[in-house]
Amino acid sequence: MTSFKFCPQCAAPLQQLTADEDSGPKTRLRCAACGFTHWNNPTPVLAAVIELADRDGRLLLARNAAWSGKMFGLITGFMEAGETPEEGIAREIAEETSLDVDALKLIGVYDFQRMNQVIIAYHAIARGEIVLSPELVEYRLYTPDTVRCWRAGTGYALADWLTARGHTPQWIELPARPTT
Repeated sequence: MTSFKFCPQCAAPLQQLTADEDSGPKTRLRCAACGFTHWNNPTPVLAAVIELADRDGRLLLARNAAWSGKMFGLITGFMEAGETPEEGIAREIAEETSLDVDALKLIGVYDFQRMNQVIIAYHAIARGEIVLSPELVEYRLYTPDTVRCWRAGTGYALADWLTARGHTPQWIELPARPTT
């Protein structure tokens, strides 16, 4: 659900309106007064499978302070204006863990429709002392044989990385989302 309720151009209320587009009729939030269309395109999110070069190749997963339960995931974040995806994920890793990135390689691009995001996932080889940002409350180190994947967003990137290295991904079920 979008947070846009009023047109950013003329302040009139946005409405679900159908209009002809290149692919045919499409219903979107539109302004009847000035013709503005809210496209609601997915947001690119960067993610990293972090392999620690100075810790026998263990993988770092962290728990976000905003998450309930004990779910650990990949380091993720948003690109800043003017940076490449590689620069962005290296910055996010440094900001969230204080680690230095030695190398990056693209794993793949994954949809995460529940959050209206497209995830650009990298394998990062990193090293250094782990100091978590306030966004993260805890981390764990895993070997490729002990890490578990989840069937959503970044979990598929982790599974692809493991498979490419000859490991069979082991899956866990995500905790149920609370209903409101």
